[in-house]
Amino acid sequence: MATVNLGSIKFKWKGTYAGGTAYTIDDVVSYNGSSYICIQASTGNLPTNATYFEQMSSAGTNGTDGTDLTTTLTTQGDIVYRDASGLVRLGAGTSGQALITQGTGANPIWGSAGGIKQVIQGTFTGTTAITGNSTQDFQDSGLNATITPSSTSSKILIMAVSDVGATAGQRSAGVLAKVVGGTTTILPIRADSAGSRQRGFMTMNNTSDYNHMSWAMNYLDSPSTTSAITYKMQGWCEGLSNMYFNRDRTDTDSTTWIRGASQITLMEVTV
Repeated sequence: MATVNLGSIKFKWKGTYAGGTAYTIDDVVSYNGSSYICIQASTGNLPTNATYFEQMSSAGTNGTDGTDLTTTLTTQGDIVYRDASGLVRLGAGTSGQALITQGTGANPIWGSAGGIKQVIQGTFTGTTAITGNSTQDFQDSGLNATITPSSTSSKILIMAVSDVGATAGQRSAGVLAKVVGGTTTILPIRADSAGSRQRGFMTMNNTSDYNHMSWAMNYLDSPSTTSAITYKMQGWCEGLSNMYFNRDRTDTDSTTWIRGASQITLMEVTV
């Protein structure tokens, strides 16, 4: 029986092209990142010579466009993205930052992600008596908390609740105030000015010496500062009577009488 030489029936990988090597049909070499197959036996002909080789695969573009990631990404934490012309490096942001998209046609950046940055809580478990006056002077309740915003663009969500009482027949009002650099200002969340009427956030018209009620005050402030801010609840009572925080007017020393507690929570909201 006659013998038939089928020759090579698969590609033969020869590695990186060498000018002094004799290549035969179906030899495969790599050259400048691309791969080529020999279609005609020869020695010393570059793989780019189409008479002797055909290209099998092409290398990506190396160099300044950033596709060569081993040189583009230089530091731990780097990421790569495409700008208007090619792939580029974005160095790592600072601790706590998030990657933010600026939309189609713009490059991503590192920045502060919106959310709750910090939470501060203050409590007041004692009692305070607010002396009544005929002016519109508010006095401190004893309930306060201090927060230092991390950014001038941050907002501060204030949530305060307190137990209050007053002399029967007296009217009382409460507000939220803030202190920055030693200067106290009342926050704008209170009634509009109307003649000589007292302006409050929460109000009470007490009908009995034994009455208690809760004042809950919430407000989103935009302080535009990175200085420490103290937020507090203040109270006012008409005439020569008193109002009280965390107790009623009578406050008899007996197991049948109760006192309350107050708390204030501050949340820094970043945008």
